[in-house]
Amino acid sequence: MKKYLLGIDIGTSACKIAVFNREGEVISSGNGEYPVYYKEPGYVEQNPDEWWEAISQTIKAVIQKAGIEKEEIAGIGVDGQSWAAIAIDEGGKVLTNTPIWMDTRSDAICNRLNKELGEDPIFSLAGNSLKPAYTTAKILWYKENLPEVYGKIYKILQSNSFIVYRLTGVLSQDKSQGYGLHCFDMHTGAWNEEMCNRLSIPINFLPEIYDCHQVVGQVTKEAAKLCGLAEGTPVVAGGLDAACGTLGAGVIHAGETQEQGGQAGGMSICLDEYSADKSLILSFHVVPGLWLLQGGTTGGGGVMRWLEREFADYEREEGKRIGKSSLALLDEAAGKVNPGSDGVVFLPYMAGERSPIWDVKAKGVFYGLDFSKTKGHFIRAALEGVAFSLRHNLDVAAEAGAAVGELRAMGGAANSKLWTQIKSDITGKPIAVPSSDTATTLGAVILAGVGVGMYRDFEEAVEMTVKVRRYHQPNMDNHAVYEENYKTYLELYKNLKTTMKER
Repeated sequence: MKKYLLGIDIGTSACKIAVFNREGEVISSGNGEYPVYYKEPGYVEQNPDEWWEAISQTIKAVIQKAGIEKEEIAGIGVDGQSWAAIAIDEGGKVLTNTPIWMDTRSDAICNRLNKELGEDPIFSLAGNSLKPAYTTAKILWYKENLPEVYGKIYKILQSNSFIVYRLTGVLSQDKSQGYGLHCFDMHTGAWNEEMCNRLSIPINFLPEIYDCHQVVGQVTKEAAKLCGLAEGTPVVAGGLDAACGTLGAGVIHAGETQEQGGQAGGMSICLDEYSADKSLILSFHVVPGLWLLQGGTTGGGGVMRWLEREFADYEREEGKRIGKSSLALLDEAAGKVNPGSDGVVFLPYMAGERSPIWDVKAKGVFYGLDFSKTKGHFIRAALEGVAFSLRHNLDVAAEAGAAVGELRAMGGAANSKLWTQIKSDITGKPIAVPSSDTATTLGAVILAGVGVGMYRDFEEAVEMTVKVRRYHQPNMDNHAVYEENYKTYLELYKNLKTTMKER
């Protein structure tokens, strides 16, 4: 009997693979790492073939660890990071590294197109302003800067559709990732040939669009051998990692909201009607008939990974000695500092910033230092700065008419009770935490489960699989303290943005 589902999550620093049962319980899981390449300022790339190598090896190890027969896997779901531009030739060869969501090299191209075509016509169709982080300008960057690559392009794929292609040999574009291209009609979920022509993006570069839970193909003999899978296993189109994480957190009704704590930060508000805002991001949900109004920031869990990498030599050694993780020890140091970090404020713009300020020149800043400050102040201020960026996006969404109540947290950052409480206190919102580490892969396998008929519909799938583990209520005394720091947070960027642009 086929009673398991396999989820594949293509993250920024690593892939996550997990086998789930029908109840949403993880049978086994594993990670596979791959590098990010920072060639020069504004350039942030990855090699899709390195994704595939890590994924194929990790799938085999996870299935062996699960102790199940490969034939027991009923279906496979794949989610991935946004706004890739994977150029492949007619034989399926990757032609160049893909710029990823943090890449801003095409800023000048966006500025030119917005002047030539007009910002409003692009936004009215795509529901998103044309910015360098999106896929659109990356394709045109290939045309202008890598003509030898551009001339060989057969298709442009997203991260999940590339892995689906490697598994099945089928070229696809899921609906939730369409928002990366400004020739994608966010009202209808279809390619718009007129806008393709205006943007000079050949429509034949763009694969056929599928619903995210739709089975697009089966695992090929070659992929089965490489990954340790059964040939013929169904694979669904999959979707955007943030959207799958939103599903895996149980957000499937209008007004429900996911709070994201992966490498990036932000939120996704579920809508049942089209509603776009130029300062935010709009995508289709992986659940049909719904949209997600998103805030996407560059400073999320990646801020703590950076702090740990650069400043936690002591915590790594001490953690080995006492059996604790270095991140847990950093958390403890932050917990000893007063809410508000005694006036230290952090701007988490570590790779420019996306919503709501959309400034590729924005920089990370620590403000309020003096000789009394400790490492703990730096850490807590960093946690608070990421929470301020969440608050900023929520405020902009509320001004656009998308006010929210409870947040549902997901991603590795949600494992930190301190950080989650800080976010609750700063936003003034209660936060529910389901299975934080597995929400995204769970969303991917729910897509597979619905696609192959293991679940009747998304309602049944969420009811069976999503379990809230803990709740956080905002401490309004702390909220009052944070209000002052939040004002400083907003003023710092306002006062420094001209200086940032000049450097």
